[in-house]
Amino acid sequence: MQLRSRYAQKKVPTLLDTDAISPSTEKPRIPTPEIESLSGERKTTDISSLRPQQDFHDNGKAKREPKRVVGSRSARKTAAAPGPTSKGSVSVIQPVVFFSSLTGTTESFAKSLVASFKRQPLGPSVLEPQLHDLSYIEYDDYFLSTPKKASTESDIKYFYLILVPSYNIDTVLNTFILHLQDTHYDFRVDTAPMVGLLGYAVFGFGDKEGWPSEEEGFCAQAREVDRWMAKLTDRKRAFPLGLGDVKSDAEKRLEGWWEGVRETLQMMVETGSLGEGVPGSGDALESDEDVDDEGILPATERADGSRKKRRRADREYSNDLEDIGVNSLEPPLAIDFTTSKSNATVFQIPSAPKPMVPTTSPTYAALTKQGYSIIGSHSGVKICRWTKSALRGRGSCYKHSFYGIASHLCMETTPSLSCSNKCVFCWRHGTNPVGTTWRWQVDPPDLIFHGAKEQHLKKIKMMRGVPGVRAERFQEAQRIRHCALSLVGEPIFYPHINELLALLHAERISSFLVCNAQHPDQLAALKHVTQLYVSIDASNRDSLRAIDRPLHRDFWERFLRCLDILRARRHTTRTVFRLTLVKGFNVDAEVAGYADLVARGLPCFVEIKGVTFCGTSTSKGAGLTMANVPFYEEVCEFVLALHAELRRRGLGYGIAAEHKHSCCALLASERFRIGGEWRTLIDYGRYFELLEAGAEFGPEDYAGAKTPEWALWGRGGFDPRDLRVDRKGRRIEGGGE
Repeated sequence: MQLRSRYAQKKVPTLLDTDAISPSTEKPRIPTPEIESLSGERKTTDISSLRPQQDFHDNGKAKREPKRVVGSRSARKTAAAPGPTSKGSVSVIQPVVFFSSLTGTTESFAKSLVASFKRQPLGPSVLEPQLHDLSYIEYDDYFLSTPKKASTESDIKYFYLILVPSYNIDTVLNTFILHLQDTHYDFRVDTAPMVGLLGYAVFGFGDKEGWPSEEEGFCAQAREVDRWMAKLTDRKRAFPLGLGDVKSDAEKRLEGWWEGVRETLQMMVETGSLGEGVPGSGDALESDEDVDDEGILPATERADGSRKKRRRADREYSNDLEDIGVNSLEPPLAIDFTTSKSNATVFQIPSAPKPMVPTTSPTYAALTKQGYSIIGSHSGVKICRWTKSALRGRGSCYKHSFYGIASHLCMETTPSLSCSNKCVFCWRHGTNPVGTTWRWQVDPPDLIFHGAKEQHLKKIKMMRGVPGVRAERFQEAQRIRHCALSLVGEPIFYPHINELLALLHAERISSFLVCNAQHPDQLAALKHVTQLYVSIDASNRDSLRAIDRPLHRDFWERFLRCLDILRARRHTTRTVFRLTLVKGFNVDAEVAGYADLVARGLPCFVEIKGVTFCGTSTSKGAGLTMANVPFYEEVCEFVLALHAELRRRGLGYGIAAEHKHSCCALLASERFRIGGEWRTLIDYGRYFELLEAGAEFGPEDYAGAKTPEWALWGRGGFDPRDLRVDRKGRRIEGGGE
């Protein structure tokens, strides 16, 4: 029998299943609830359950009270890590595929999805999927709470897959969205009545010919369904919203989306949950809030009566600068392992090397609190805010503009959390250990390599339920393409750095290695690296001592030796000077000094970036405040002055590119102006071909395509294919499509 929804409209077979959207302002007509059999016989339904419940007084008159539907929602908890306690907690999973279609295009995709289930079964724990047309179901049966189960089906958990197109006319899809919205705002219904759902995922079909961007309506109704389902399920989004163009890539996008959903289902079978952290988004404090235009927070965050507890938790959780917008109540404790509180005993029995960061140490607690995953005893990995931004289509960091690296494909890690400097502007607040020599345990490079990949991908997967994450980028992020060895500490300090780089290159993962110019012997022994950085934080000895606060007494001599090593390698390796400008410390009257250093090292590139203030007591104690952070206009003035000084000396450098959002600009050697065009990008495929061939090669041999027009000096450096938004998530005009 075919059930007609309380809001359902008849199908209109007059429009192609392509994407168009123009929300109708006309209120849908609500028909009388009836059941229509296949023979056409109409029977009146029992609507007593829809009427208000009655309570009779002694006088016999009825007292009307609104009906209240109560969902069984438990308090949110962090899901347990996979293990014996969590495995098997979901006995049986019942997938349910919903679709809406006028001419059958979306219906055919939905049927092919069901066929994929049957061709590749996930085991006895996943039942054969049910298929429902949104035009012929009662919404209250599936989208007011989870489906009712028989007593023998108590262990079944439901998982929803919703495939919808978008239209520019009023269809049943509008009434479906209206139902979701009304359910959320209905005072008789709990805020998250579908919290019992195991998870959900939405895929939308659209037409980019008429609606080329999301701002102009591409897959708008699919995005609305995803948004309201997040609210009704208490954010149990199991996989990012997938979007496909029916006239080009819909089938390919659907296949990629289905692969990700399938992996998620397999994980649910094994662990019984959506993974670590808050269901649907991993660690909630690693992601933005799912706040709608009216400022509605998720149900579990209104349950305690205010936002103050949440904000307090935010402050207690993260003191990392990369978590923009989060202020700390107090700075973390700085740990310095090079000092001692008591005099050492003259005669001591030599002890075995100890871990650099023991799991019981304050350093471990401070770093993990900032979002790091500690690998072994001295390495770490963390995803930066640009990775999260790129996953949501909101822009990549300056490396994308300068060198062609998309941030969602980049892993940021370090094999050594220890450093030989205590810089006043350190993003890590001095919580990492420091030292001048390696005196700790040494973990093998394969442990670091595999541990970093595992933990990075684990953090990426925790982003699957974050609002706005693009399904195609989420899938692309499962394959690491680039590694930035610059997270914290001194990567070149690790004794087996060459072996670690070889493991990266063996899997065709490019490498950017950053050092602080305090370990010349290790720098001289370094083998192949895709791009080698040296931090140039000052132009003279006194400024370097004030800013970097190095531990080595011969810090300046070490610094100059590193520049000489880079000069010798400039024809075999792409070399970069990274200048961090700090007003009042290393900007005024130091242009000539920086030009001297560039003339000494002759790097391929010079990155000039304004300092970012992290606001810790360490910085304040050194006299660093927001007044020391230069505006981008001031950075540009310095870039122009340094460029003029280099040209005056005939050194052959030009201003190639910029990334205004990172407050960063790039000077490049004329060696990379080929045919009158800047070519600062890297041909990564060519680099690995040359590396695997074993012959000698230079930086020009793997220079990539020309630098994009939008990245050149004076253009801002923001990729127009991304959408630039402010910190409230609102679009910035002129900031992308």
